[in-house]
Amino acid sequence: MTLEEAIKSTRFKDSRHKATLNILYTSYWLKAHLSSRMKEQGLTSEQFNVMRILKGKYPEQMCVKDIAGRMIEKSSNVPRIIDRLVLKKLVKRSTSKEDKRETLISLTEKGAETLETLSRIVNEINDEVLGINEKEAELLNELLEKLRKIDL
Repeated sequence: MTLEEAIKSTRFKDSRHKATLNILYTSYWLKAHLSSRMKEQGLTSEQFNVMRILKGKYPEQMCVKDIAGRMIEKSSNVPRIIDRLVLKKLVKRSTSKEDKRETLISLTEKGAETLETLSRIVNEINDEVLGINEKEAELLNELLEKLRKIDL
């Protein structure tokens, strides 16, 4: 589906304006696909993101601040997300031995297994939804990174 069909408009200031809307629309479209599959597993995309971040340090622990700094959506309420993951026994909390004020988070074994399942699902979605080849993906990555060189 073209952007014009999706938003029922053909009026754009210029191609860069259309590209901006296209990026925003595509981002929400992709997130909707991912979120619906995550929901089937009882998780949100933000919870998956926290677990993915923790997997990068597994079996080590991370403080909440470091997790928040690596989130895709910077406005996410990381402590609340962690609370929900603790209730599901996918992550566990502990207190830092060096600084008793600092809470450390780690992936549980159940969390690591769940993440492995979810990662397979995300890979399937990527294969289904992203209708581009490896070379096109590299070009898209370069263009998106070029956009983000200007830090707002």
